[in-house]
Amino acid sequence: MSVEHRSYERKFPYFVRDLPRVMGRGRARHNCKERTIMNRPRARNLTEFSLSRRSLLGLGVGAAAATTLSACGSGAGGTAQEREIVVAIVANPQMQDAISLIDDFRAKHPGTNVRFVSLPENEARAKITASVATGGGEFDVVMISNYETPMWAENGWIADLVPFMDATEGYDRQDFIPTIREALSVGSGQYSVPFYGESSFLVYREDLFEQAGITMPEQPTWEQIAQYAAEFHDPAKNFSGICLRGLAGWGEVMAPLNTVINTYGGRWFDEAWNPQLNSPEVHAAVSDYVNLVRTSGQPGAATSGYGDCLTRFAQGNAAMWYDATAMVSSVEDPASSLVVGKTNYALAPVKETTSAGWLYTWALAIPATSQRKQAAWDFIAWMTNKEYMQLVGNNVSWERLPPGSRQSTYEIPEYAEIAESYAGPTLTAMGQANQDNAMAQPVPYPGIQFVGIPEFQDLGTRVGQQVSAAIAGQQSVEDALAQSQSFAQSVARTYQEG
Repeated sequence: MSVEHRSYERKFPYFVRDLPRVMGRGRARHNCKERTIMNRPRARNLTEFSLSRRSLLGLGVGAAAATTLSACGSGAGGTAQEREIVVAIVANPQMQDAISLIDDFRAKHPGTNVRFVSLPENEARAKITASVATGGGEFDVVMISNYETPMWAENGWIADLVPFMDATEGYDRQDFIPTIREALSVGSGQYSVPFYGESSFLVYREDLFEQAGITMPEQPTWEQIAQYAAEFHDPAKNFSGICLRGLAGWGEVMAPLNTVINTYGGRWFDEAWNPQLNSPEVHAAVSDYVNLVRTSGQPGAATSGYGDCLTRFAQGNAAMWYDATAMVSSVEDPASSLVVGKTNYALAPVKETTSAGWLYTWALAIPATSQRKQAAWDFIAWMTNKEYMQLVGNNVSWERLPPGSRQSTYEIPEYAEIAESYAGPTLTAMGQANQDNAMAQPVPYPGIQFVGIPEFQDLGTRVGQQVSAAIAGQQSVEDALAQSQSFAQSVARTYQEG
């Protein structure tokens, strides 16, 4: 049994012990309209689940878990409504492109209707986790990441997709970028497939750097980035030296900041699960990040997420932006960006390590509760196969291809021409994205921009709130990290005792 599974069993004994009964293993055990957590057998209230509110929040469930979970699956036959699949996705640009192209899927699968639930990242995580962790059965396809996939697979919450892939002619699962494919696999199974994959790198205005006589190194240091940001920062013209996420959330500010912590020699826990968030290395990393965004960053940085920085940079209001490599689909799109042809890319800034890029993927999985697994797979196969890349290129634009999932994408002539400036940095960053390259000290957990334990959804969000408050000037970095250390100590006891 893995560390992650043991942690779930300690914190969520009802879910783990009785999961096959709760999920029904493919059979509808209760009337969907009446089935709630509160009226399941043997559980008259949340106390009987051995679950506290904090425990539920650790799964991203919260109050949503106490509401009726409807839209359950029904049999494969029947009316069009009964053959409908419900797909929960994150409202990022590439996913919106998929929604706009859904008529192509309908033409190829006339017996299946698709209903999308599209939400911002933080809301999507909470809703999807609430449904899957409680066996709610609301969704047939869910968009999750390499954070959730291994843990959910070990708990039997999502289906192994290898049999579906092997039975689909021409799907070619070996074409997925190896580091991404491995991140979504447990043993011989693969439990989600990537829609797009990413590492992280720096985009910068090459035209402005040339005018200033500054040459961006292939892999800059954070000290150099701070110097360049100060050089270009001009708030009187609404122009920022750099854009960095500051929005609270483990998938928002903590994503880029964790890579800074890593390359500064910091870590969340040492090998004995002792919290390290008040260590000198973490303090230096967080201080430099907060100071950089406060002195040379965008206005309102404490509420800026990925989408805000994307808009700001693409509209020509920032000299640099450090974030996900997937940004290229929008930054290089002439339909939405004013800086096409003016940019270039550098590897993630470093300090003590040889690389610093993260490894992340938005992937599609099938909850074990789905009663329409084949129809769900048909949709997933449509959205993640090689032909989909051609569909996006021909109907949206070649700039909008979902990057970082398939190696063959970078061999498409139209895309190779467009991606000339960023294909190399993207593939290099993704190939180097592992803990040996990105971390200066050993850690007991998987993950680069996240800590691969169930509690991190709650812990990372709480720490992110503290950092965001420091960026807003509401408290000092010292106070933010002192509070964060206390949050981490509560989590650490679970693993130290185990």
